[in-house]
Amino acid sequence: MPLVNIMVNGRAYTIACDEGEEDHLRELAAHVDAKVKELLESVGPAGDSRLILMAALLITDDYFDATNLLAQRTKELGELASASERLGETISRGEVGAAAALESASKRIEDIAARLSEA
Repeated sequence: MPLVNIMVNGRAYTIACDEGEEDHLRELAAHVDAKVKELLESVGPAGDSRLILMAALLITDDYFDATNLLAQRTKELGELASASERLGETISRGEVGAAAALESASKRIEDIAARLSEA
């Protein structure tokens, strides 16, 4: 299990991860570090534990917002799929009705043509 050195708020931490996850862990740590730096700019100096906790809360809030948005979009997608299915059924019924009307008109034209040729 590889150990990865990361930096958050100027402090080094050594974290274990699965093989091949080193770059992903560094990317996550960089995101946490960026949130901590944002907090430092807005709230000023605070203890490392407090800053990291606040960063974790902000990141979790972003995660919840994204999860809720995904759920909303998934629901909307389901509604659109249902509406699309209903529209397809309506179009199919319209096509069947149009085909029947054309067939009926064709028969009437044939009948009229037959009567005209007899006359």
